[in-house]
Formats: sequence, structure tokens, C-alpha cells
Amino acid sequence: MISNFEGKTAVLTGAGSGFGLACARLGARLGMNLVLVDVQRDALDAAVAELTATGVTVLAQCVDVSNADQMQTLAHDVYTQLGAPHLVFNNAGVGSGGLVWENSLADWQWVLGVNLWGVIHGVRLFTPMMLQAAQQDSRYQGHIVNTASMAGLLTPPNMGVYNVSKHAVVALTETLYQDLHLVTDQVSASVVCPYFVPTGIGDSQRNRPSDELQAQQLTPSQRISQAMLDKAVHSGKVSAAEVAQTIFDAVAADQFYIYSHPQALGNVQQRMQAIVSQQQPPDPFAARPEVGRQLRAQLRD
Repeated sequence: MISNFEGKTAVLTGAGSGFGLACARLGARLGMNLVLVDVQRDALDAAVAELTATGVTVLAQCVDVSNADQMQTLAHDVYTQLGAPHLVFNNAGVGSGGLVWENSLADWQWVLGVNLWGVIHGVRLFTPMMLQAAQQDSRYQGHIVNTASMAGLLTPPNMGVYNVSKHAVVALTETLYQDLHLVTDQVSASVVCPYFVPTGIGDSQRNRPSDELQAQQLTPSQRISQAMLDKAVHSGKVSAAEVAQTIFDAVAADQFYIYSHPQALGNVQQRMQAIVSQQQPPDPFAARPEVGRQLRAQLRD
């Protein structure tokens, strides 16, 4: 929980677009010091120019969050220049789909590297310095927010590698919350589980390593998944700015689970009921059977 954001420091990964940029903008309006982190240099430079113009302190680094050495350098620079951060938003993420057995080793390494290892690095590097700050100052308040997805609570078909990465982030963050509350009342954690929101995740391939991108040949199931994701994301009615406000409100209230579309929780409830009653996983297309029929037809053609 953070009761007052003014003058506090926020570290935001994936800050060049989507939720990261929206949260950085809100943080600037609240008077926070901003550490902007992104792997896409042009997007990062644009964000730095925009947010520096607001008058807040901005530190920016072009970082691949899956790279342990780069993240270590980031953490060192943050601490030496701004001290222990108060808000850490492990948000950088990429999307990838396709039938689970068709994902290549490179697919798994890329998606898990960014979506999971990026969060792991943020947690393992920044949590100790936040706990140290809490020990040294009884007024210190810190909060770690990790971006998962509604796909971290459900198992939609034809996007298994993404589901696996986001389920892991939910488990990691729930455990982080429990572990933190064993040792302190000054640092807490939340997990964001957005549904379809217009962000840059549908165009994640733009930031894939160039050698992998050139070698990547999408399978039919991956092309179908990409088309469905693009349609769903671009039709989203909730904006990244609205999600950013929800995130900051949740941090202020020490709310753990953060949703962009609470109405989607009915599907989560059905999944949990199936688990408890040892039933088969529920039909993901029960509410929209025509989508299921179309997907099966495309994959079986």
C-alpha cells in the first residue's frame, strides 16, 4: 500500500507503450520520479521526451528484461541514483499463440524469458532493497505490481505458451504476497489480470530478437491465433489509461487482484468449480459457440 505517491519512485518495465506508458503518465501527474524501462528504443525515447516535459525526474534504460545482467545493471543504477523504489511495476510482456506442441524451443524461451523471467528478475532484484528501506524507515511504503493476464486464471486453447507464462506470474505473485507479509507490513504486492485491452501486445513480434524473427515460420495455428488476438485486442472497449487508474487505486488500497474486466470472472469461477469437482475443463466457447466452431474448422482444414 502506498498512501501518497508524490515524490515516490516508480520503476516501470514495458514503459514505452500499453499499461507501462499509461501508468508512467499517471505517475507523472501524481508527481512521482519515474524509471522507464523498455527494449524498444524509439518507443522509450518518445516516452522519455513526453514525460520529461512534465517536469518530473525521469531515468530511462533500454533493457531486455529477460537478461539477468541487464536487469542487474538497471537495479544498481536505480538504487545509486534514486534509492530504493516505492513502486515496481513488472509489466513488460509479449504475446504468442498456436497449438501447444507446435511452439518451437525459441518460442518458449522468448515468451517465458520476457513474461516470466522478466518478473522474476524484477522481484529478486528490487524486493531486497525495498525491504531494507522498510527496515531503515518506519514510514517507507513499497508495492510490487506484476502483470499477468486473465489467461493466468484461465486456459484458452491455441495459446498455451502464453497461458503457461501468465499462470506462473499469478503463482509467483501470490507467493510473493504471502512471503512479504511474513516479514513486513510495509511492502505488499498485487497482480494485474487484464482481459482484451488495446495495447501493443498484439504486435509483440516487433521486439523479438532479429535472428529469431528471421528464422520464425508461423504455423497455421499460430497465424490463426495471431488473427484472433488482433481482432479481440483492437475491439477492446477498456483503455490502457483506465487500467492504469485501476492499478494505482488498487496499490493505494492494498488490493491484490486487479482486473480490467471483472465480468470475465464467471469463466474463472467455472474453471475453479471444475477443478474442485474433478470435472473436465469447461468449454471455453460455451458463451460463443460460433467462435469454437470456426476455430475447429480452421484447425481441421
